[in-house]
Amino acid sequence: MQKTELEKMVAGELYDAGDAELVAGRSKARRLFMQYNAISYDDREGRRAILKDLLGGFTNAIDIQSPFYCDYGFNIFAGDNLFLNFNCIILDCAKVTFGDNVFLAPNVQLYTAYHPVIASERIKGPEYAAPITIGNNVWLGGGVIVCPGVTIGDNTTIGAGSVVTKDIPANVVAVGNPCRVIKKIEP
Repeated sequence: MQKTELEKMVAGELYDAGDAELVAGRSKARRLFMQYNAISYDDREGRRAILKDLLGGFTNAIDIQSPFYCDYGFNIFAGDNLFLNFNCIILDCAKVTFGDNVFLAPNVQLYTAYHPVIASERIKGPEYAAPITIGNNVWLGGGVIVCPGVTIGDNTTIGAGSVVTKDIPANVVAVGNPCRVIKKIEP
């Protein structure tokens, strides 16, 4: 039996993002995050209800400042006490997992989607996706970009403006483009 484009996408295989099922999934997410971005910040129950429809799952405390943007939403999973500041973007073509006590500063971008490097393949349209995993007690500074397939370990801080292209271990401070560990810290 042949896989659907959605099954290929979540499996990390080359897939066609123009597939009708995927287009419908992105349209649903856009309707939901537009509602979320428009609702009053004081309407906590309404905001939480939209997040339950949009996200793949979260445990308890979650606070996402508007505006917030994502591709599908159903691939985003959060532990307890997630905070996303203004203007965060998550391209969740693959699974994005947040541990507990994760804080993202404004303008953080998480990209699971990527394209073939060879131009003749890239211009055909299909793309890939690789998961992103953020451990417990992690802080991503303003404007951080996390690339496909990256895991960031527990208790780690990523400095503002960093571009995280490779896994970052637990209990460190890492900064730069490309992001590099600059010191180890106590958990």
